[in-house]
Amino acid sequence: MSHSDPTLERLASRALDFVPAGGTVGLGTGRAAAAFIRALGGRMRQGLRVQGVPTSQAATLLGREFGIPLVGLADVESIDVTVDGADEVDPHLNLIKGYGGALVRERIVAAASRQEIILVGSEKLVPVLGSRGKLPVEVIPFATAWCVRQLRTLGCEPVMRMNDGEPFRSDNGNHILDCGIRPLADPAALERALQATPGVVGTGLFLGMASVVLVGDAEGIRELRRPSQASASDA
Repeated sequence: MSHSDPTLERLASRALDFVPAGGTVGLGTGRAAAAFIRALGGRMRQGLRVQGVPTSQAATLLGREFGIPLVGLADVESIDVTVDGADEVDPHLNLIKGYGGALVRERIVAAASRQEIILVGSEKLVPVLGSRGKLPVEVIPFATAWCVRQLRTLGCEPVMRMNDGEPFRSDNGNHILDCGIRPLADPAALERALQATPGVVGTGLFLGMASVVLVGDAEGIRELRRPSQASASDA
């Protein structure tokens, strides 16, 4: 499969502006994040020195391929910036993530980061979260059947994610339920209810976590910030 995607490459190049020399960078998972990892590797060949915290086995392999020194969360106090993609972005910069299956580790790394930079094409912008009709939820295998029943009571229609005829396993060894949903009137309420369900490890609802969303399309790149971040320095 070709890695070439001009929009993602432009977004990845812009995201490098947020990376401090000598810093620690969270490496997301998915196509946009992979474009950034390749761009970061290219900048390092020009002399930039950073270390990366990968969010998945895929990000680990790609980071190694492009010569990025990798560390774990146990090795750092905090992360300067994480760069990742998203599957939906609402007008408040709330996100749905997890179509790539790394949502739990992505959330942990994002929470440990001073800034979360999200790279998306304009097609990922939605008026309301849930507009694309799918919300990934990671559950421990022992609890899968129970979680399916409970999630249905919350208005979700869970479907086990499969891989080659077997249940998909996250890097944590868990199942992912892709929940059919309608546009969410109250994402925070659904998040609370899901997180309160025993057996749920994490959800694809990333609320209030993105600092900056870089949006790419044929016209160029737009930079969106949460209102509280609007006047903040990039430094």
